[in-house]
Amino acid sequence: MSSVVGGLLRSDNPDLDFAAGRRPNGTPTSRNGRNRQRSSPRPYGPPSESNGALSDAEGFPDDEVVGIRGTDRNRRQDPMRREVPKVADQVGEKVAEEFENFMENYVEDITLSGAPPSSAITSDKYYIAQVHGLRIYTLSTLYVDFQHLMSLPNNTLANAIANDYYRYLPFLTRALHNLIAKHEPRYFKEHRQPASASSQAGSSVAGNATSQAESMGGKTTNQQTDKLFALAFYNLPLISRVRQLRTASIGKLLSISGTVTRTSEVRPELYLATFNCEACRSVIPNVEQTFRYTEPTQCPNATCGNRQGWRLDIRQSTFVDWQKVRIQENSSEIPTGSMPRTMDVILRGEIVDRAKAGEKCVFTGTLIVVPDVSQLGLPGVRPEATRDNGNAPRGGDAGGSGVTGLKALGVRDLTYRMAFLACMVTPDTSTPGQAANQQLNGQAGNILASLNQTATIDPHDTGDQAQDAYLQSLTTAEIDDLKQMVHSDHIYSRLVNSLAPMVYGHEIVKKGLLLQLMGGVTKVTPEGMQLRGDINICIVGDPSTSKSQFLKYICSFLPRAVYTSGKASSAAGLTAAVVKDEETGDFTIEAGALMLADNGICAIDEFDKMDIADQVAIHEAMEQQTISIAKAGIQATLNARTSILAAANPVGGRYNRKTTLRANINMSAPIMSRFDLFFVILDECNEATDRHLAEHIVGIHRLRDDAVRPEFSTEQLQRYIRFARTFKPEFSDEAKALLVQKYRELRNDDAQGGVGRNSYRITVRQLESLIRLSEAIAKANCVEDVTPAFVREAFNLLRQSIISVEKDDVEVDDEEDVDGDVADGGNAGRDGDSPMAEADSEPREPSAQPQQGGRTKITYDKYMAILNLLVRRVNDEETSTGEGVEHEDLVVWYLEQKEEEFGSQEEVERERELVGKVVRRMVKDNILMQIRGEGLVDEGDADAAEGEKRVYVLHPNCAVEEM
Repeated sequence: MSSVVGGLLRSDNPDLDFAAGRRPNGTPTSRNGRNRQRSSPRPYGPPSESNGALSDAEGFPDDEVVGIRGTDRNRRQDPMRREVPKVADQVGEKVAEEFENFMENYVEDITLSGAPPSSAITSDKYYIAQVHGLRIYTLSTLYVDFQHLMSLPNNTLANAIANDYYRYLPFLTRALHNLIAKHEPRYFKEHRQPASASSQAGSSVAGNATSQAESMGGKTTNQQTDKLFALAFYNLPLISRVRQLRTASIGKLLSISGTVTRTSEVRPELYLATFNCEACRSVIPNVEQTFRYTEPTQCPNATCGNRQGWRLDIRQSTFVDWQKVRIQENSSEIPTGSMPRTMDVILRGEIVDRAKAGEKCVFTGTLIVVPDVSQLGLPGVRPEATRDNGNAPRGGDAGGSGVTGLKALGVRDLTYRMAFLACMVTPDTSTPGQAANQQLNGQAGNILASLNQTATIDPHDTGDQAQDAYLQSLTTAEIDDLKQMVHSDHIYSRLVNSLAPMVYGHEIVKKGLLLQLMGGVTKVTPEGMQLRGDINICIVGDPSTSKSQFLKYICSFLPRAVYTSGKASSAAGLTAAVVKDEETGDFTIEAGALMLADNGICAIDEFDKMDIADQVAIHEAMEQQTISIAKAGIQATLNARTSILAAANPVGGRYNRKTTLRANINMSAPIMSRFDLFFVILDECNEATDRHLAEHIVGIHRLRDDAVRPEFSTEQLQRYIRFARTFKPEFSDEAKALLVQKYRELRNDDAQGGVGRNSYRITVRQLESLIRLSEAIAKANCVEDVTPAFVREAFNLLRQSIISVEKDDVEVDDEEDVDGDVADGGNAGRDGDSPMAEADSEPREPSAQPQQGGRTKITYDKYMAILNLLVRRVNDEETSTGEGVEHEDLVVWYLEQKEEEFGSQEEVERERELVGKVVRRMVKDNILMQIRGEGLVDEGDADAAEGEKRVYVLHPNCAVEEM
């Protein structure tokens, strides 16, 4: 097309003729030559001006076209007509030259990167080694560390790129093309870039590169999917907030930090289009698209003048991967009383799919302005730009129809908005409260892994593969620190002490949180059934026992963690919502909290305040770890591989130890069984504990961070946990046997305690919890085998979470006994001395104790143990003989069962008396029924006769199966 311009604009200057695409003899070059000689300062890169047929003559394409071709004959007769030479961006050319020299000569500094120059295998030049890596790994993006630019003696290049990035990007890309063509000519030829040859010919590369460019002029067979070589910058000194972006930042190189809330699918974007004129069949190649479908302004054929009839030639056009990501301000950056701001980020080429919903990421790129397409979908008159027809009346009738509302004003309704064109995406590992920063150490030989650009670790990989992949992303100093932690003694308890250092005490809860961060091993059966490895924890406790502090700490510690409150969360907000896309109008799925926390932790505060209907929504996510949706024509099953950390307050504010856990919290039985651990935190008065706690809190308020000095820093903990999660421990034979034994113990305790005796029923889910906790403890110790010691530790944790319900002590005296005891001087008081308490199977409290008024009380556990034995004996006798058991036989049988526990005759007599009282209490409670042997007994001999003649049978209302 430049040859056509040269043919029309004749000049006496042979240099201008040659620059415009003519040989010195005036004959036009061939099409390939014409393409090669295009020397526009902006031949490619992100769209700035149109790169099509008319962009060779700089300025406004519309004006240029009309001036040259529309009034061509008139212009030729103008004697004053002078050829206007093309204006070259001299500064841009200088920037390209300097940038190419920088990439050509930069040598990695060992002391800065903290790692040996891994590029030494191929070259000691950092970026030359990366260029060789492009060919080895078939990549198309060169990663430039901005700190390298700033380390140059003169900061002019760094300042120019930072302040005018969008202006100089085509020149920087041209320098990249020159570098690749020089050092990897074959790879460059295989993926020939559109319009790259002209930049070759006019650049600072030696003459042999020009001859290479001559041979690369033709298009490749894979024109549609050509690799578009691009630059990606990282490690900028400043990371901006979404809220700080203003129009003054447009075109500058920026880094912004935000949380990804929605990602679009990856679509092909038309990058360079080739059009056919439908009037004269002329071909207009390489028309650059400016954020919308851009057609040539006018056919280059001087005799055609077509402006509207174009047909896109898909085979000769180039497409590039495109994705739109919506990011939201980080929660720690939102000012008080403000809504979080959102912004669309456009990703292209190789960096698509690097950001997943729910991740905190740092995006590097530039701010651009695009039309707000969502405004076009509003009801009413569609705003569009139309030609001005002069003074013609507005309406069909005389005088016009007037203005019918603001919609008729057209372009005033077409607003614009800012979007972010990113060239680099990296995970943001800073914790809330810290300033977001980027301190990546790119290693030229392993650039993707060192910049965290590789995919997340596949859960189905073997442990060794996952460990190698993670270690590749660390520097030598970090690896040494990690080795030292792994091989040190008592690492498990030291990790627990370093977790949540601002919270005083609660070691048991911290153990559970550490194991939740580690997680068990996710397994898939041959049938495809998935066994979850994530650990769910519920913390129940009195007010002011730092439940919410634990949740906030975990959310700040873990990159993928979502904090939500129970009362303010709906079922759709927790799982997923179906919303209408504002641009396409289609229904799409918007991820909820559980999906955003995929492979992380979802912290739900005030869990007991959630509506029951909303609690039911997370049943599936807690066990199957999926979310199924059937709404608005969308049937989908989405992954929610998340651990749930819930905090709940007891009913009535305080935890009542006299009732079950189920009665204390407002939760259904199915959701309780899905929690692996329950931690009940009680606010009990203890002078020593209260003093230490008060000193700790006062110290934090006075000294802040200096008050607490944990052994491991947050960064060390994060590195260790990431490394430990790559292990996949397996059970040894001894551990398997012990696991079965411990599960049977739990089930037996549950059965003996009676219905509701324990805090909740022991089910097979608790066995799976034991397995997961044992694996997590093995991970915390970075070992491959689960030993019996780990199983015992997991069993102890589970036992502590199963709180036995405390019952009131049971009175075993009748009124007659009480009166007699008072008259006898309180003989019942002797029932509770210490040998009896030691003989009790549960020695926490004395089994019988004197109370006011001479009443005898024993603990509920002791009472239930005696009651169960006696009921079993009476029931067996009734079943076998059909008759009851005499009083004396029953008491003697009981004492024989407990014979080993007695140390003296006095203890036997006390126990005999106690059993007699328990039997009378059982008769009173309608558990046993008393039958007299032979007729009526005289009043005077009643006491003597009762002991000999009374026979006991089970009361008809006694439920034996519940005993």
